[in-house]
Amino acid sequence: MKILSRDFNRGEKVLLLILALILVALAYYFVIDKPVREDLASAQAEKEATETELSALQGRIARLEEMERELESITSNPEVSRMGSYNNSKEELAFLNDILGVTDDYSVSFANVTRNGDQVRRNFNLRFTVESHEAAEKLLKQIYASELRCLLNDINYSRTRTYYNEADRILYAREYYERVTVNATATFFETMVGGTPDAGLPSGGAAAS
Repeated sequence: MKILSRDFNRGEKVLLLILALILVALAYYFVIDKPVREDLASAQAEKEATETELSALQGRIARLEEMERELESITSNPEVSRMGSYNNSKEELAFLNDILGVTDDYSVSFANVTRNGDQVRRNFNLRFTVESHEAAEKLLKQIYASELRCLLNDINYSRTRTYYNEADRILYAREYYERVTVNATATFFETMVGGTPDAGLPSGGAAAS
């Protein structure tokens, strides 16, 4: 059998060389260049995602550090009040009994609590009698500036004058003595954070008016 063969001419050799270069270029692209580019793009995407996550984490750390500084500032300031956890009525009543123990007489009556989310408001009526407006003002300031967060609402003063009989006038060297009676409404603020709901607690919707 006779095998046909011939030498390629110059033009055909050039074409074959070009074809070989194209095949090598395609092989390089698919085997080396494209996978490397895809790996680089994936690595870049992972880097950007990591940087984004790191930035968010640094932001959270910064906010936590700021909150910690604010908390330290609050706890180091004895004049800043706090909201006790629900139900804090026993501590609130004990505080009022202690403050008002110096009065001639007093009464405290709590109303139903109201709730707005985690904030609980315990309204109460307050009445006490002391010897002067100065003494009344001092007690009200102590209540307002207490560690337990408290808001004084309506405050009414009334003054009475009691006259001594003849013997007491001689004894006390005066005709009468005066007393100041204060009637006020106020509110203690509590929080459901750390609190335990009970039958006296309304649902967590908007506070009742």
